[in-house]
Amino acid sequence: MSEQSRAVDVLPEYAERVLDVAERIPPGRVMTYGDVAEWLEEGGPRQVGSVMARYGGAVPWWRVVRADGVLLPGHELDALGHYREEGTPLRGAGRAAEGHMQRLDMKRARWDGGDDRADGHP
Repeated sequence: MSEQSRAVDVLPEYAERVLDVAERIPPGRVMTYGDVAEWLEEGGPRQVGSVMARYGGAVPWWRVVRADGVLLPGHELDALGHYREEGTPLRGAGRAAEGHMQRLDMKRARWDGGDDRADGHP
């Protein structure tokens, strides 16, 4: 195996940290890209988004979201299925948004990393 192909197999440390946070988010809850960056005290929403786009398929990617609650373009139906299965709070699209997807109810769905842990223990 060449040095170059080994480097491709190694997940960057920052990416590992982002994916670890994504795995900690309890079912039915979400964190924004900015929330994850703030939790890590490193990077920003774009860096987190880049990691999730490149490596996020192995974790519950649907739990790391845009701050406005809009579902991930191109993955709306997959995400919506996960949200419904997990009981993630959603908002209707509203009359002005006829034909558009529901959004996440960020006030109710957003997780701050506190006592509401995935294992159910405070």
